[in-house]
Amino acid sequence: MTREADDNEKRESPAPRSQPIGDQAVFSALLEDSAEDLYEHAPCGYLSTTLNGRIAKINQTLLNWLGYENSDLVGRRDFSDLLTVGGRLYHETHFGPLLRLQGEISGIALELRTADGGRLPVLVTSVLRTGSDGQPLLIRTTVFDARDRRTYESELLRARQESDRERERLKHLNAALQKTLLPPTLVDVPGLDVAAHYHVASTDEVGGDFYDLFPLVSGTWGFFLGDVCGKGAAAAAVTSLARYTLRAAAVYDPDPAAVLANLNTVLNHEYNGQDPRFCTVIFGLLIPDGDKGGFQVTLAGGGHPPALLMRSDGRADYLPTPGGQLIGVLTDADIATTTVRLDPGDTLFLYTDGLTEAHSVGADGRFGDEALLRFAQELAPTTARDAVAAIRDLLDTFGTGVDDDTAVLAFNVPRHSGEERM
Repeated sequence: MTREADDNEKRESPAPRSQPIGDQAVFSALLEDSAEDLYEHAPCGYLSTTLNGRIAKINQTLLNWLGYENSDLVGRRDFSDLLTVGGRLYHETHFGPLLRLQGEISGIALELRTADGGRLPVLVTSVLRTGSDGQPLLIRTTVFDARDRRTYESELLRARQESDRERERLKHLNAALQKTLLPPTLVDVPGLDVAAHYHVASTDEVGGDFYDLFPLVSGTWGFFLGDVCGKGAAAAAVTSLARYTLRAAAVYDPDPAAVLANLNTVLNHEYNGQDPRFCTVIFGLLIPDGDKGGFQVTLAGGGHPPALLMRSDGRADYLPTPGGQLIGVLTDADIATTTVRLDPGDTLFLYTDGLTEAHSVGADGRFGDEALLRFAQELAPTTARDAVAAIRDLLDTFGTGVDDDTAVLAFNVPRHSGEERM
């Protein structure tokens, strides 16, 4: 084929069509709808009223929604006549005045009364139409059917109410479960004042902090305070296991190191699969010294923050148990022990790390060990009740900055009768 013949063939070939001729004709016909038809059968309602509210024009869409004929409304009824009693009151006190003031008001939720006495939820937008001289002439209103939206909002409200009820039930369940993990009251120890507090960071989940105080043989008393890793039902199960294991182990062998070793073995045996569980614990023995009026305290620590010792002379410092490892992680954990004497006026204070890890003003945003020590130094000398009360007030100052449950336990040897506080 010659080049000239090829060019002639290209010129004679019809251009490709993006749309069949038949479809194009139908589309063109749709675009030729009259303005009147577009008004009458729009997907929303149209309404024109005089300034006093008399209906002057209404489209067929809105008439169909309401069940009226054109002659029933035009020139005979006001727009407010179509509203419910509450809607009419709102129209007179808010809708109308705002429209006159602003010239437009949009998206107002109202209910229109239908011819059969029903109610049609709608969203209304009105515009004040003015003449060339700026004077208002009439009011044009657009009405959108809000039945689907009202149904959606009702379903959403029901779902939210059910969620609120479920959350409230969960709060009560968590609170009840939390109470089972703590002693209902602390037992009385002759010659010793005791106080404790449990600060709940969130009512949505059960925390893993725990403490207890209980009698052993020969006038000896055992106590512990710990913190299980994690929250929720799984942590609560470990908390319950740890609490009862510690009490049972102390009856068998009250030596603090042996008690924590026993707990370590139990946690290793119980949680040795893909979901290991561990905790930090301080366990101690209180042995009264009847002659001097004090107590000998032996502590064993397994990865737990050190206790605070506040002396009667105003000194305060940590009572470290260095080297103590988390309980439940290793089959043979190192457990550190220390012994101290509590004399009259001395206070021993134990806590979980929710206190020191609370968000506060500081270099790293946490309250921290140093700040707690300074707080204790300013507090000493003190009593068990006063120390716990001061910590409660401190936790309250953190507000939502306390993102982990906090348990505190304090022991104080009262001063002898008549002795002045230093």
